Parts: sequence; structure tokens; C-alpha cells
Amino acid sequence: QVQLVESGGGLVQAGGSLRLACAASGRTFSIYNGGWFRQAPGKEREFVAGIRWIDGATTYADSVKGRFTIFRDSAKNTAYLRMNSLKPEDTAVYYCAAGRDGGTGGNSYNYWGQGTQVTVSS
Repeated sequence: QVQLVESGGGLVQAGGSLRLACAASGRTFSIYNGGWFRQAPGKEREFVAGIRWIDGATTYADSVKGRFTIFRDSAKNTAYLRMNSLKPEDTAVYYCAAGRDGGTGGNSYNYWGQGTQVTVSS
């Protein structure tokens, strides 16, 4: 079993930055891929960024390329999402995910965090 806990969300002005963290505990040896998803009010959950744990290879949604960076600290079993140049449309609950398989689809991940709220005001 794996537990994921997100932190770092909050309220920021447009153009500001936040760093989200996702700390994993439990049977972390079962994690081969990690990712970040978000869900805005009235919208379906969407893929934001993914990372392959062994080498840090990354994938991003087009909407966040050039603004967001996903990275991991293997020693801490923690994945991060650095968000720069935030826009009001980035407002959502952000979820971290982990599992043996990766990709852009939420069904590929076995474990999910509880989510952290990110609100960007104009």
C-alpha cells in the first residue's frame, strides 16, 4: 500500500508561483511513475505532468509547457510541481498520482493523494 500526501497549495495572484510537493510513504518500491493531475470546478480531471521515476524523464500537458516543471527527490520519495506564471485558469484542485504504469490517463495510476487547492486570482 502507498500513501500520497500533497502540500503547497494556496491563493496567489496571477503571474505568481507555487511549488507543490507530493510525499509518498508505505510500499514505495511499487512506484515506477508519478504524475500530477488537476480538476477545476465543473470540469473533468486532466493530466498536468508526469515523471518516470528511474531517470526523471518528464511529460507535460500543452497548457503548462514552459511554465510548470515536475521533478523528484528519490531520497525523500517526493515529487514536486513547480508552477510559474500562474493564470486564473490554473485554478483547480491538484492531485498527485503514482503507480507501476504511467502516462497521461488517470486510469494508469494506482495511488492518489487527497488533493491540494490552488487558487489564482486576477
